[in-house]
Amino acid sequence: MQQLTEMDANFLQQESARTPMHISPVIVYDQSGRKEGKVRFKEILTTFERNLHKSAIFRRKLAGGAMGLDTPYWVEDEGFDLEFHVRHLALPKPGDWRQFCILLARLQARGLDMKRPLWEAYVIEGLNKVQGLPENSFAIMLKIHHSAIDGISGAEIITAIHRLSSEIAPPVVDTWRGESAPSPWQVWSRAYVHNLQRPVKFVATVSRLVPAILRARKLSANPVNDRRKTLTEKTRFNTRISSNRVVDALIMDLAEVKSMRKALHDVTINDIVVAVIGGALRKYLLAKGELPESSLIAGAPVNVRSESSSDSSGNQVSLMRIDMATNIADPEERLQAVHASAQQSKAFSNALGASVMMNVSEILIPQVLGWGFRVATLAAARTARPMPCHVVISNVPGPQFPIYLAGARVHLIMGLGPLLDLMGLFHAVLSGAGHVTITFTSCREMMPDPQFYKTCLEESFEELRVAAHQASQRAATAEKRKAKTKNKAKAAKR
Repeated sequence: MQQLTEMDANFLQQESARTPMHISPVIVYDQSGRKEGKVRFKEILTTFERNLHKSAIFRRKLAGGAMGLDTPYWVEDEGFDLEFHVRHLALPKPGDWRQFCILLARLQARGLDMKRPLWEAYVIEGLNKVQGLPENSFAIMLKIHHSAIDGISGAEIITAIHRLSSEIAPPVVDTWRGESAPSPWQVWSRAYVHNLQRPVKFVATVSRLVPAILRARKLSANPVNDRRKTLTEKTRFNTRISSNRVVDALIMDLAEVKSMRKALHDVTINDIVVAVIGGALRKYLLAKGELPESSLIAGAPVNVRSESSSDSSGNQVSLMRIDMATNIADPEERLQAVHASAQQSKAFSNALGASVMMNVSEILIPQVLGWGFRVATLAAARTARPMPCHVVISNVPGPQFPIYLAGARVHLIMGLGPLLDLMGLFHAVLSGAGHVTITFTSCREMMPDPQFYKTCLEESFEELRVAAHQASQRAATAEKRKAKTKNKAKAAKR
């Protein structure tokens, strides 16, 4: 039995029929290398069964919670049923990309059964006419509640169910046993003790927090371009969301993105991704006549777990604010502005300290934290208050080496994220299997035309790719001139 942290419990407080709080990796497999030619559903079930022991997430469920006055507990589910969690679906013919995205959106919109272990896996067949995917490929969509994992630990779950070779996983000796839920006496007595300790934690946390904020503001201040204080106006994505979802993705070649980074100098792959999204949002909102004069801000979750705490459980994240430079038309200038903003945000986060956000969550009663969040979002949705950030961009590195499930090789990794009121557009960025994917999830009422937004992403990426090519040509020309000048100088000395 293990108690959730306050940060983990916060994601439970935000769970509703409109806002299911699960993270959803989507993995596409190439089964052409299988001798039998096809992976059977029974083999996938067996693969899950033989890897359950690698993560406690698979077989534990929620219990306790003291009616929101304390965080609940994880207990090993005595009635665990693997076949409830692993399900089999197929696209209707022709089985194209559009149908695939519609199915992913519908599955993402449906909440998990909160009385069982908080995950599901959908095996999706029928991807027969999807351009760019191997013929007769299949996909698995994992849905795992955010209270159990963050993006980094979610990537570790992906690794747990895969192998480095195409060989089928061998049988294992599994000594797992279920356990009973804590008694009411245990739940309420511990809740009483924990709440008595909160005032002491509050004083200790505030005494660390105030100096940390002052130090961070001083060390990371940039008198030329200090954007941290900027609170910007709302967009269509910053209102109350519905329960309907739309999904689509931009798939980029990882080698090409790396070559763009090299040509554009001193930027990161993450800078390129944010600049591409910034350009796409500029195009999309400009077409709607809704582009704000000031730049939009992205909220970017940041992993703060240390090597010693790198396990596949819980949330250990902070949040950075990055200026997406949507007010800049030139793609290369936008990229440089994004890079400067990201560097400044990193400096602020580093100066503030990785664990501050987690420490703050510990001083608040879970139910009070949940009520406070709902009241704040309701007030912000009904007033003209500006937004601290407009969209979410979550960048998670995936495996950069071949991995297999039941003999089928991973061809593509995507991801879907949860939406909240005021945060109706989520970009999940995953790298792996030679690709970088930007998968966006939004509310259908906010984005009735996801294919148009995908086109905006494609055009924004192409513009930056052209800018990178031109920068590479300029660098090559400059190098030739430098070499020519050097040769002339040598000839003069002779």
